Amino acid sequence: MTAPNLTTATWIKSSYSGGNGGSCVEVSLTARTVGIRDSKDRTACHLAVPADAWLALTSAVSA
Repeated sequence: MTAPNLTTATWIKSSYSGGNGGSCVEVSLTARTVGIRDSKDRTACHLAVPADAWLALTSAVSA
């Protein structure tokens, strides 16, 4: 899988993130890829997974 360019992506903070700056993640959704990054260090690396793998993960976690 070629690494997607997420530099101009719109990132969404987890709904479970509090306003206290604690441990949280942000995701960026595209048609084929989901980017995941640490909201405390937005300039660090991010993880990119295929959208179908993200859907399988979130479905399994919420089941």
